[in-house]
Amino acid sequence: MKDDRRGLIDRRAVLAGGAALPALSGCAGGDPPGSLSGADVRRGHALRDKRFPEPTAVRETGIAVIGGGVAGLTAAWTLAEAGVSDMRLVELENRTGGNARGGRNAVGAFPLGAHYLPIPNAETRGVLRLLERLGIVTGWDGGRPVFDPYQVVSDPDERLLHLGRWQEGLVPTLGLPAADRTDLDAFFAAMAAYRDRKGADGQPAFAIPMELSSRDADLLALDAFSFAAWLDARGWRTPTLRAHLRYCCRDDYGTEPEQVSAWAGIHYFAGRRGIAANVAGDAVLTWPEGNGRLTGRMAQALRAHIDGARTAFRVAPHGDGVAVDLYDARARRSERLVARAAVLAVPRFVAARIVDPALAAVSADAFTYAPWAVANVTLDRPPAGSGFGLAWDNVSWTSESLGYVDAGHQSLRAAAGPTVITWYMPLSAAAPADARRLLLQRPLTEWERVVREDLLTMNPDLSGAIRRIDVWRWGHAMIRPVPGFLWGEARVEAARARPPLFFAHSDLSGLSVFEEAHYRGAAAAEGAMRWLGLPHRSSLT
Repeated sequence: MKDDRRGLIDRRAVLAGGAALPALSGCAGGDPPGSLSGADVRRGHALRDKRFPEPTAVRETGIAVIGGGVAGLTAAWTLAEAGVSDMRLVELENRTGGNARGGRNAVGAFPLGAHYLPIPNAETRGVLRLLERLGIVTGWDGGRPVFDPYQVVSDPDERLLHLGRWQEGLVPTLGLPAADRTDLDAFFAAMAAYRDRKGADGQPAFAIPMELSSRDADLLALDAFSFAAWLDARGWRTPTLRAHLRYCCRDDYGTEPEQVSAWAGIHYFAGRRGIAANVAGDAVLTWPEGNGRLTGRMAQALRAHIDGARTAFRVAPHGDGVAVDLYDARARRSERLVARAAVLAVPRFVAARIVDPALAAVSADAFTYAPWAVANVTLDRPPAGSGFGLAWDNVSWTSESLGYVDAGHQSLRAAAGPTVITWYMPLSAAAPADARRLLLQRPLTEWERVVREDLLTMNPDLSGAIRRIDVWRWGHAMIRPVPGFLWGEARVEAARARPPLFFAHSDLSGLSVFEEAHYRGAAAAEGAMRWLGLPHRSSLT
């Protein structure tokens, strides 16, 4: 019997920190105050320009983990679970979490990037084990995980502004021409067939992690051309279908369908087959701070092993191991961390800058990244609108943004009051380098204008209710799965370990999702333990 989550308001309020708050006062006679922030550009550019003093101190550790995003935290978590205490995780930013960080203000918590985790597939064993350790999976029933229902997205979960009214779901249902309905039905039937298909090798056609996908030749051939070209070849050109698929590609990849591999486009729909005993397999797990809930709890458990504000600027051979040169931004000095092995859990473009060629040849030529803007908007009251009521995910059919997530949705608030909504915009219309320049050069006032106008177009009822707009910029938010990349030689070679150096990052999968980063981190940590002869039990099998 499935749990009734609509009756769980009181406990939800505790989980979400949902105590009543006084109304916010506005900014007299002007725009709402705000902030412009993001990943530390100054530290990143210092790494690019190599402006660091030479090390003046030396420390030793067994295994060094470089990078504190999901992959790095997972690598350290995997080592700790195996009983390895002789390790250090170093992170350039003051806080770990990568693009799965969260924030908080006087009203509540909110995501700064990734904001949900789908119910995992059966093959995503490592993530299921992690969720069990974190108390999110509370048991098992007939081989299926039982999820804490308070951490599954509350109803309603999605709505779409279409033809001036909000409707439930993200695909238009009213006023569609017959041809559009035909294309939608044909497309989703094709996706269901791919989702259910097993390859000749016995593997799912599209799996998560992607390394477990079938290697059937006709499936791998889908990576050679774009998703848009694949749709064209089938005659699926109706506006409703193409607009929905554009939204999906920009949502998961920050990239237009014309630049997304057909394999990646199909994987978006055919790769997920979530299993659960007490909730729907297509549900998602979410929290007010988004996936910051997961990375925050992992970091808390690993806090004794984490060194923040450390820029790794050189990784070089040192005897049979490695030397990692670090700049401590707080102490303003460099030190050397000597390790028997290292897990390099950083994006490929960073790895290419810091790995000494004498240790390994590292190229990032085939890797491109999508820039994003995220805005957390503090409101005096929740959005409303004509038609279907406020949902967790709220999308406009006509906006270039991806709409907004209601960060307070999990509280199932009993009364209207101050809240925070999180607005997302992938800068996919321009080439990534041009979009990054725009992202960094546009001033806060202009970002505030863009966000405010978009929100008021979706929700005129918010006029006078916007109290603060805080913009977070991600210059390299996610890897772009362009045609030829996912199953091309460059990505496959980049993921290969070069002991004592082991690579871990979601860009090695070509898909920037939690499960891929987790898989890469766990696999790299297990590779390092095998190399060093440390006993462990795999979390991936």
